[in-house]
Amino acid sequence: MLLISALLAPGVVGAQTLRQQIDTIAAKGSVAWIAYQVPMVGGPRRMCCFDSSTQASAGCCGRCQLERSDGVVLTDVEPASPAVSRIVVEAPSEMRVFVRVENRAVSRIRTFSLDCDVDAGGATVTALENVPVNDSVAWLTTVVALPSDAGDSRNRLQVTALSALALHPGTAATDRLIAFARDDTRSRVRSQALFWLAQRAGDEAVRTIGNAIDADPELEVKRRAVFALSRLPRAEGVPLLIQLARTHRLPEIRRQAMFWLGQSKDPRAVDFFEQILKLK
Repeated sequence: MLLISALLAPGVVGAQTLRQQIDTIAAKGSVAWIAYQVPMVGGPRRMCCFDSSTQASAGCCGRCQLERSDGVVLTDVEPASPAVSRIVVEAPSEMRVFVRVENRAVSRIRTFSLDCDVDAGGATVTALENVPVNDSVAWLTTVVALPSDAGDSRNRLQVTALSALALHPGTAATDRLIAFARDDTRSRVRSQALFWLAQRAGDEAVRTIGNAIDADPELEVKRRAVFALSRLPRAEGVPLLIQLARTHRLPEIRRQAMFWLGQSKDPRAVDFFEQILKLK
């Protein structure tokens, strides 16, 4: 829930898009937080900050300081500690996106599942109601697509926008991730998009990751794509990693595939390493 230390204010009135509502609030020039709620892609996912007032050993979810803390942990851990008072019957199916504006521009994006308590420290949070999923996808896409370079302060903003985009359900979000993974000129954006595609799986996602391993011009992106394969469900990921380890033309990619196979603890990986050792 949103704690009472955050003073909720009504959202912008009228049939405006999410982008128009955020731009209207940002145009005032002051520091402000905006919050809206949308469905979250299926799966046992909980998002709360790793520097919350509840220790990491307590499980999800603690109390996040909206202004002071930074990182978010994505987990499937059930709340198990006596320190966590909330009883969660089932994994959350919705998330809340927080947007910070200052100097007439978006400066931060934070995303939490609904079972994470968020303390805004007395700041006013403008709540936007009934935001359509595709409207949110469209706005986050514009944030990720903002021009930047390696030293640009927008990098963190774009990474958090991309992770929020990836947690949206539906084909629109998947299509945008695929487009960023294939076509974005920045290697860090392609790498992050590949990682999040692996969380969604699906035939098109697997093809996009495989194409990046074969065709992306930068070795670091290829390495990240191999890591993305390791994040696929094991039924899909392990056979693909074994194939890479056996046949890929680049030694570095074969090494990466073997490394992630070793981390998988999958019986098929053990059989593969046994075969390799017997050939020596």
